[in-house]
Amino acid sequence: MPETAVDAGERRNSRGGNLLRSFGLGIITGAADDDCSAVGTYSQAGAGFGYAFLWTVPFLPPMMVAVVYLSSKLGQVTGQGLFAVIRSHYPRWLLYGIMACVIVGNTIEAGADIGGIAAALHLLIPVSSKLLVAGVAAVSLALQLWGSYRLISNVFRALSLTLLAYVASMFLAHPDVHEIVRAIFRPTIRLNRESLAILVAMIGTALSAYLFTWQSNEEVEEKIATGQVKLRDRRGTTKRHLRRTAVDVALGMFFSALVMYSIIIATAATLHASGKHEIETAAEAAQALAPVAGHAAGLMFTLGIVGVGFLAIPVMTTGAAYDVCQSLGRRDGLNLKLSEGKTFYGTILGVMLVAAAMNFLGINPMKALVIAGIVQGFSTPPLMLLIMLLTNSRRVMGDKTNTLLVNVLGWGTTLTTSAASLALLGSYLR
Repeated sequence: MPETAVDAGERRNSRGGNLLRSFGLGIITGAADDDCSAVGTYSQAGAGFGYAFLWTVPFLPPMMVAVVYLSSKLGQVTGQGLFAVIRSHYPRWLLYGIMACVIVGNTIEAGADIGGIAAALHLLIPVSSKLLVAGVAAVSLALQLWGSYRLISNVFRALSLTLLAYVASMFLAHPDVHEIVRAIFRPTIRLNRESLAILVAMIGTALSAYLFTWQSNEEVEEKIATGQVKLRDRRGTTKRHLRRTAVDVALGMFFSALVMYSIIIATAATLHASGKHEIETAAEAAQALAPVAGHAAGLMFTLGIVGVGFLAIPVMTTGAAYDVCQSLGRRDGLNLKLSEGKTFYGTILGVMLVAAAMNFLGINPMKALVIAGIVQGFSTPPLMLLIMLLTNSRRVMGDKTNTLLVNVLGWGTTLTTSAASLALLGSYLR
């Protein structure tokens, strides 16, 4: 039986797989999920509510796995990014509406991340914060415009290791284990407006729309990097590869969830316990940790902000470029030269400029982060609905439609995110 393009791609991936490349796309996506804006949101949850939101431990990680796995699967089977698939099967008004929400959320989060890195670096380097903002934006932009896809992905894998700094901060904070167990298994759940806003922001941050587009598009980029340049060559995958993807995604999301709850626990055990319930920035959380939990904890928190921030900014800006180009039917991809992808790289430049400019306008970064999280939270349910419909369609997926378990997780995630968003909206209308 002749070898298919999918089989050839599988063989090349196996032959070319080294230790760095086996540290997979799920890890990169999981790390990007814990960016500066996420750190700010989780720090607010811990400082403002203590251990109260640890009741989400049994629920959020499986939802994160479902979202990223389905996005990955869609990219592998169709050989296209998420918005390209949506464009092929749904009306333009729906496509453009979702795209607008995602772009707004990505831009605000990228701006907050640029400011977060600059503020964290300012704790270590006595240089003007505005100068640091310009430097961070310039370095990140240069990597996206002139770095190859393989270089960028390898840099991301290395930067994802900085997430371990948050886990170290949690242990250095000496949390109350009994309180943690009680908060998980015997929680006190509040449904007032403030709690719902943080809950929706947490869901919107943990299940950010940029994760959907990034994961599906990086599956496409990986295929292109192994020689599957034409769409007909990229279409299709094997059950073996999907199983490997499921393991990779599960590990990545476990890593991301571990960091999320490490941040909540560290800030709950220190800032909330000492009476500091308001946090303006992720860098402020790092600075506040130092006198309470020791300078080592503060330093670890700061290093985490810088490392993961540099990883997350390109994920958001490049994700926005993928979405715009695929919605408009233009060429996209980090494999393109500047002259070949003018719309793609032009969108990256535009989003980066707007994101950096936010830091010179006096916008409160934490309020912007919560707004971004809520915007992401409201855009997640319709995107999840479309992904579930697409991944259950034999016309789109062939024989790779969802299993019962994946459908339970996927539809459960769709219903949960919808209910949380509607509950928040209802709290504002009362």
